[in-house]
Amino acid sequence: MPLPNGSPRPTRILHCVLGTPLYPPFPAGLERALFGMGCFWGAEKRLWGLPGVYTTAVGYAGGSAPGPTYIQVCTGTTGHAEVVQVVFDPERLPFGRLLRVFWESHDPTQGLRQGNDVGSQYRSAVFVRDPLRATVEASRARYQQALRAAGHGEITTEIGPDVPFHYAEDYHQQYLARNPGGYCGSGGTGVAFAAGEIDE
Repeated sequence: MPLPNGSPRPTRILHCVLGTPLYPPFPAGLERALFGMGCFWGAEKRLWGLPGVYTTAVGYAGGSAPGPTYIQVCTGTTGHAEVVQVVFDPERLPFGRLLRVFWESHDPTQGLRQGNDVGSQYRSAVFVRDPLRATVEASRARYQQALRAAGHGEITTEIGPDVPFHYAEDYHQQYLARNPGGYCGSGGTGVAFAAGEIDE
């Protein structure tokens, strides 16, 4: 049975680490954000362990083709990025704190790649509903200052509206929990995001 956006529904219906549903409807009061940080396997593992995260799933966002597959996204012709859908409780995990983890967990200056993973599908990206975009933009400006002071270049992260999320195939969901020795391309710059009011 397809989801409303045309993506195939994963046959895996529960998060294999958290035990929560992978797909909506989610409990009232939760927020959703989509994060692109390169290969989504390592990115999802980094995010599912944060206190206040209700569930995560990997998939594709920011492109034009309906219901894209992994093979299609890897061609670079659909415009999609590999992303992690994070559904979280803002009372337990303030959005600013989640953004801090996002910035520190990858290199947002690399353009259409992340480390050895090259292609538009590996770009840095954040897709959120409009009220949260100002917070993302403020955090980008703040982290850019820290990166520049450490000798890094300009942030290339795409910041966009809340776009359709297309679930990736079953075998990608929580991949590193089921394949502990699997590839993980996650890695930050080593530059810390300074704590402050945006974390609360």
